[in-house]
Order: sequence, then structure tokens, then C-alpha cells
Amino acid sequence: MSGFEMTEGFSTWQEYETWYRISGSLDSPKLPLVVAHGGPGCTHDYVDSFRDIAKTGRPVIHYDQIGNGNSTRLPDQGADFWTVDLFLTELDALLKHLGIEDRYAYLGQSWGGMLGSEHAVRQPSGLKALVIANSPCSMQIWLKGAAELRAELPADVQATLDEHEAAGTIDHPDYQAATEVFYDRHVCRVKPRPPEVQRTFDAMASDPTVYHTMNGPTEFHVIGTLKNWSIIDRLHNITAPALAFRGEYDEATTECLQPFWDRIPNVTPHVFPNSSHMPHVEERAACMELVEEFLQRCERGT
Repeated sequence: MSGFEMTEGFSTWQEYETWYRISGSLDSPKLPLVVAHGGPGCTHDYVDSFRDIAKTGRPVIHYDQIGNGNSTRLPDQGADFWTVDLFLTELDALLKHLGIEDRYAYLGQSWGGMLGSEHAVRQPSGLKALVIANSPCSMQIWLKGAAELRAELPADVQATLDEHEAAGTIDHPDYQAATEVFYDRHVCRVKPRPPEVQRTFDAMASDPTVYHTMNGPTEFHVIGTLKNWSIIDRLHNITAPALAFRGEYDEATTECLQPFWDRIPNVTPHVFPNSSHMPHVEERAACMELVEEFLQRCERGT
């Protein structure tokens, strides 16, 4: 038994449906927390652990972004469709549908944090707390960090990656195995992967439309429409209190997070010592405690 009620539904924007799930009750006096997954192109499954926070009486809302998971799939849409503005508009529609647009907290993991920073710089009056989890402030900085981490992989793994990228055979099993070495070090260090994390990996493999279009074929081979994205010069516009964290072994390197820590006026930095890109899985209890304590501080105004 979870100890809290769970409700599922769909928010409609234009002809598209966004699936969501509420853990807990929106009637709670506690600030509702909206959790956005990464990718772009993941599903809510791998960040499902954040519903642990609902045990405190706080409602937690997960959703699958358009193109992913239980929401409307659009495998034939091209790059001009999959934009940051699309997902910002979807988020606004979801908040309005749930009736929480005047008072809510937002947590975005990886790409979800990028989206959250884009949302926050617009200074929405209802955003009372922002959590940026394992997110880059700039894709060029992300790429620089990925190249540095890749250079630390075993020589034979690097050679396999280089060989297949040069040949254009990145769907080869040897290339996939080589990327797993990187993922095991810097994405999720829990082995075997928890079932909810594997469900997201499987979903992305079955429909990689959004991920391939906006990111690219792998975490360190970013050639999609986000390759030149940056929020750095706009971070000073964020007025909501923020928590920004990474893992010690994270593919989101220190340099990726530093501008969040330096430029957001009211920010709490944190590094999880035993995690890579998924502290919510790798140090689950500590991550939930950190986020809940931050949200309580925001509610108290301290």
C-alpha cells in the first residue's frame, strides 16, 4: 500500500493529450510538486521515485511530455515541431488543467530542469519553488563535459565508439555495448538497473522520435536541435527560490551546474557524493529528504 491516493488523467492542449498522475490530494495545504522527466524523450517511469514525497502529505504530479509514454505520440513530426516553446505551452496547459497555476513547485530532472529554467526565467507568479536536478545550463558545456568523461573511458571502449561513429554504424551491438560503459559510470550506477529506469530506456528505444530530434543518438553525441541551447545569460531573471543539484559522478559535470549556482539569485547548491545522473535512484532516501526539506523552507519563507 502506498499510503496515499493516486489519480490519473489527461490534460488537453490543441488536439494533443498529456497524461498525468497525482500521488496524494490537491486538497492538501502543502505546495503541490510537479515532476518533469528528462530526455527530451524519456518517460515519467525513471523519476517515479519522487512520489515518495507524497508520503509527507504533499501532492506529487508526474506527467509524460507530448510525444512520450502515455501521452500523444507523434512519430512523424519533424524538428520544427519539437521546440522548447511546445513543452512550455504544454506545461502551462497542465498547470491550468489541474487548477494549480497560482501556487506550485516544479522539479525537472536533466532536460526537465532545462525546461524548468526556461519556465522560471519568465517569472510565472505561481512558481513558488524550483528544483533543477542534474541539468546542464548549456548544451555546449554539456558536450565539453561529456567529451572529458568519454576520454576517461577504457581505451578499447573509446576506440569502439570512434570506429562506429566514423563508419555511421552506431546501431551496431558493439557500439551499444560501449555506450553502456559510459551510462553505467555517469548515468545510473545501480546495477542491474531498477525496473522503472529500464522501462524508460525501453520506451525510448521503441520510439526515439523526440530524443533523436532534439538531442541526438547518444548522451555524448548531441547533434539535435538543442545542441546550441543555453540559459546562462537569463538565469538572473529567476525570482523563485531554487535548489540545484548533481551527483559526484554525474554526466552533468560541475561546470554544467556552476552557472545555476552562481547566477540564480536565491539558490541552494548540493552534490550527492555517491550518485551519477540519478540521485533519486542512487541515493533515493537522501534525495527525497533534501527536496522535501527545501520545499518546506519555501513554504515557511525561510
